[in-house]
Amino acid sequence: MFNENLIRGRGLFARAIMRAQASSLPFTPVLAAMAAIINSKLPQVGELLVKRLVMQFRKSFRRNDRAVAGSSTLFLAHLANQQVVHEMLVAQILLLLLQKPTDDSVEIAVGLLKNVGAHLEEMNGAIARAVYDELRRILHEADIDKRTQYMIEVLFQVRKDGYAEYPAIREELDLIEEEDQITHRIELDGVIDVEDGLNIFKFDAKWEENEAAYKHLKAEILGEGSDEEEDEDESSDEEDEEDEETKAIEIKDQSNTDLVNLRKTIYLTIMSSVSEQEAVHKLLKINLPAGMEHELPSMVVECCAQERTYTNFFGGIGETLAKINRTMTDLFEQAFQDKYETIHRYDTNQLRNIARFFGHLLRSDSIGWHVLSVIHLNEDETTSASRIFIKILFQQVAEELSMPKLQARMRDETMRQSFEGLFPHDNARNIRFSINYFTSIGMGALTEEMREYLANMPKPALPAPVAKDSDTDSVSSYSSYTGSSYSSRSRSRTPPRRALERGRSYSRSPRRNGGARSYSRSKTLIHEVHPGAPGHNHLAAVFLALVQGPDLIVHREALLHVEICALQAPYVEAEAVLPTPDMNPAVRHRELDGILALQETGRALHLPEALPKLGLRTPVRHDRSATPRRTRHKRDSSYSVSPPRKRTKFNGRD
Repeated sequence: MFNENLIRGRGLFARAIMRAQASSLPFTPVLAAMAAIINSKLPQVGELLVKRLVMQFRKSFRRNDRAVAGSSTLFLAHLANQQVVHEMLVAQILLLLLQKPTDDSVEIAVGLLKNVGAHLEEMNGAIARAVYDELRRILHEADIDKRTQYMIEVLFQVRKDGYAEYPAIREELDLIEEEDQITHRIELDGVIDVEDGLNIFKFDAKWEENEAAYKHLKAEILGEGSDEEEDEDESSDEEDEEDEETKAIEIKDQSNTDLVNLRKTIYLTIMSSVSEQEAVHKLLKINLPAGMEHELPSMVVECCAQERTYTNFFGGIGETLAKINRTMTDLFEQAFQDKYETIHRYDTNQLRNIARFFGHLLRSDSIGWHVLSVIHLNEDETTSASRIFIKILFQQVAEELSMPKLQARMRDETMRQSFEGLFPHDNARNIRFSINYFTSIGMGALTEEMREYLANMPKPALPAPVAKDSDTDSVSSYSSYTGSSYSSRSRSRTPPRRALERGRSYSRSPRRNGGARSYSRSKTLIHEVHPGAPGHNHLAAVFLALVQGPDLIVHREALLHVEICALQAPYVEAEAVLPTPDMNPAVRHRELDGILALQETGRALHLPEALPKLGLRTPVRHDRSATPRRTRHKRDSSYSVSPPRKRTKFNGRD
C-alpha cells in the first residue's frame, strides 16, 4: 500500500476502504487495523477517513438509512478500539441515538455498544455507565418493540460477561505500539471538511518535488533494504516453484482415452434428452477439462450430422449454448470455420445437416455473420462439397429469415468486409463466377450490386498494333515452323495429337502397314488478308484453327496470341471460352454448381461477323463429303464407306 503515493491519493484510499467495509461487515476489524497502521505513519490519511465516516453517519441519520448508519458506526467503533479516533465521538453518537429512541436508533446503539463497550468502559467508565442507565430507562419506559427490548437485555448480558465475545482488539490485530498511535479528536456536530476534491485529478505543478519527498518518506517507513529483501523473497519463491515443477512428472495418455470418454458422455447426454432445455441443462453440468472446451460444440455438430434428416432439436441446442456467454459463442464460430475447411470429408447427407445447423445459428444471430469471411467463392478455392454447403446454408437462412431480410443483411455496410469473399470485386472472372453461382441456386437478387459493378468495370486497354514489317517476318517464320512440324508428323508411326496448319484440309485414306494418316494441302481456306488489319497474321492462324473444329486447335504459336486476338476482334466474347493446350477437348462442361457450360469455341467467336470487320474474307473450305472415308476389314481387301464426319458450318458452308 505504501508503494503508492497515499498523500496524494488519500481521498481515493478513504473512498475505497469505506466501500469495502460496507460490502463486507465481518472484515471491519481487519480494515480498521490496516487504517490504524497507515494512520500511525500518515495521520492525514486517518483523519480524512474519520471525517468522511462522521459525515456519512450524519447524512444517513437524517435520511433514516439504517444500513448506512449501522455500517458507519461499526467502522467508527473499531477505529476507536484502535485509538484512531477518540472515544468521545462514540459517546456523542450514542447519546444522539438514544435521545429520541426508536426501534432503528436503539438497534444501531446496541450494535455500537457491543463492539466498543469494552474499550469505552476501560477508557471512560463514567460515559459507559451513563449510556447503560439511559438504555435501562428506555427498556422500562419507552414504547419500543419486543424485539428491541430483547436486544437491550442481550446487551446487558454481554456486559455482565465482560464482553468475552466482543473484545476491543483481537490479539492478531494488535499491531500498533501505544506510543506510535495517533488519536484524532473530531466533534460530531462540528464543521467537517471531507475534501471531495481529492477524489478527482488535479494538475500538480510541483509533481517531481512531491514525488521525491514521498519517496524519501517511503524509504523511512519501509526501510532502505526493503526492496532488496522483497527481491530476495521473490527469487526464493521462484526457485521453489521451479523445484516443484521439476519434481512433478507429467504423464500423458497417448491413447486419448479421456477424450474418447468425454465425447461418449456428450453424445449419450444429447441423445438421451427429450427436449432442448433438458439437453442444454445436462451438457452444462459436464465438467470439461481445461483446453477441451471446443469438444462440446464440435460434438453437437457431429451429432447433428449423423442424423438421417435435420431436426430443429440440434439447432435449438446450438442456439441456446451459443447465447449463454461470449466464450461459447466464440467456440461455435471456430467450429464453423473448422467444419467448412474439412467439409469435403462428409457425405452429402451429413453436409446438408451441418449446413442447415449453421444456417439456423446465423438466422438466430447466435453466431456472428463475420464467420462468412472464411468463404472465398471462386473456381480455384471451392470444391463441389463446399459449393453444396454454401448453397444449402443460404437456402436455410433465406427460408427462416426471408429473402428481403437476407438481402438487407448482405448489403449491410458494417459487414461488407466480411462478405468480400462471397461477393468479390477483385477481377471479372471471380465476379462472373459468383453471379452465375447465386443465380443458379435461385438467389440472383443478391448479385444485383455485382452485376452493376461488372457492367461498369473499365475494359482492358488494347495492345499497340503490330508493324507491317514485323507481320511479314512473323508470317514467314510461321510458315517455316508449320512446314517442319508437318514433315515430322507425317513420318511418325505413332498417331500424334491431330494438328492442322493454315491452309490445310485433310482426307483420310486407308492405312497401310500401320502408317500415319496422309494429309492434302488446300490454299483456298483464306482468300485474302488485308495488310492493314491489326495482327492479321495471328488472327488468320487462330481463325483457321477454329474453323477446323473446336478439338483441332493445333497452332501453339497461334494459341499464344489468342488473348490479343480476342481483345482486337469485335464480337469476340471472352478468352475464358477458349480451350487451353492441356485441356481435354472432350470435357466441355464444368460441375453442375452454377457455372455456365463452356460452349464450342467456333460458335462462341461468331467468325462470320468478326472476319469482315477485321479485313478478312469469310474462309471457304473444300467440301470433303464427296470423299468417303474407307475402312479396311481383315477378312478381305474390299473397302466399306463410313458415314461422313460431323463438321462445323458457317453461313451454310461446310
